[in-house]
Amino acid sequence: MDRKKESVKTREEIELKKELGKVVKKILKDEDYGFEITIEAIRILSCLAEIKMKKPVGPAMDDTSVVEKLKSPLLDEIMSDIVVLVPSQTYDRPQRKKQSKEHNLTCPPSIQEVNRDIVLKTSTEADRSYLNSLLEMMSSLVSDQKQAAKELRRLTKTTKSYKAALCESTNNIPRLLSPLSKTKFELDPDLQEDLITTIFNISLHANNKKQLSENPVVIPLLTESMKFGTIKTRRNAAATLLRLSALDSNKFIIGNSGVVAPLLELLHEGHPSAMNDVALAIFSLCKVSENRTKFVETGAVEVIMQKIKEGVLVDELLVILALLSTNREAIDELGDSITLQCLLRIIRDSSCECSKENCVAILYNVCSKDLTLLMVIRAEEIKKHTLVKLADTGTTRARRKAISIIAKIHKAFPAISIRKFF
Repeated sequence: MDRKKESVKTREEIELKKELGKVVKKILKDEDYGFEITIEAIRILSCLAEIKMKKPVGPAMDDTSVVEKLKSPLLDEIMSDIVVLVPSQTYDRPQRKKQSKEHNLTCPPSIQEVNRDIVLKTSTEADRSYLNSLLEMMSSLVSDQKQAAKELRRLTKTTKSYKAALCESTNNIPRLLSPLSKTKFELDPDLQEDLITTIFNISLHANNKKQLSENPVVIPLLTESMKFGTIKTRRNAAATLLRLSALDSNKFIIGNSGVVAPLLELLHEGHPSAMNDVALAIFSLCKVSENRTKFVETGAVEVIMQKIKEGVLVDELLVILALLSTNREAIDELGDSITLQCLLRIIRDSSCECSKENCVAILYNVCSKDLTLLMVIRAEEIKKHTLVKLADTGTTRARRKAISIIAKIHKAFPAISIRKFF
């Protein structure tokens, strides 16, 4: 019976090795291999490791052969801390650390690049050692910085442990971003993009949001990166601010850091790939009243209304405008006939109930602070009956706001009955 089980295990091991060979071949052949294939390699290696742990050492292996197996191929001496790599090779951890620090990341016997994602890691110390070697490269030549930045961008995208490890020490992030302290004219745009994207990847880890926002170098450099660099760099800087602002305490930190103007400038420029992240970041920050004031004072109403009139991100930007319309200065800017007519037109033509609701909420805030604006709404209502229809078919909130505006019109101009509207 035991022989039958051993035979089954042997066949299973052979099949797993065949699968692993195919996967490793794909990884070595294709430089742009996907995350899924890495996971598959790790799965197969885990299965093989489990089989090996349950498989007894055969009688043919004597003490001499065991000793030989435990010798380091690098130093020809017994290894003190064994690390198993993908090409079925073992190395001594101290020697491996020395290689990492010297930026020599190849397997000496085969002179092939070892992909660290498919290393059978025996402890997290190996990750930290490798991470430290990459961070050390940030103070080296530009070529080394670019190499390390690309690797860190990849690792933080695919491996959760690296997202966490980078925030374990308060010094890691400043070391990572040290190349960004140079002037914008000296900085390589690809390097900047990789570093900012790495910070974006790190920000996706829930436990990192507070530490990143409170780190004195992060938000200032994100702010600068929204002004300079590739559009992807600028977009990812805005997207990082969006992720960090998920914490209410971070909204205050970010709002006080000078990000308002760069965000509005990026919105004004209207790059299609960046617009959504920028709009969402502004909306998230505007949930705090102090930040709403900053955005209004920096010209947010004009920029947002211009984009709405152009038909750009109308539904998303109306949500922001509804928040801003609680600010007195914003109401003053919204109180012109062209803007009011634009909002009423959206109520009539839009298929989005949320947008209709936000438009009528803005109209309500505007006319509540300035009754003279009711004349514009009244003239439009007599012709189009926009609010009357909304009061009949809109969402609960939209209907309530529409009825309240109609009541205000009736009170301000009693000669016109509400019944006439209905």
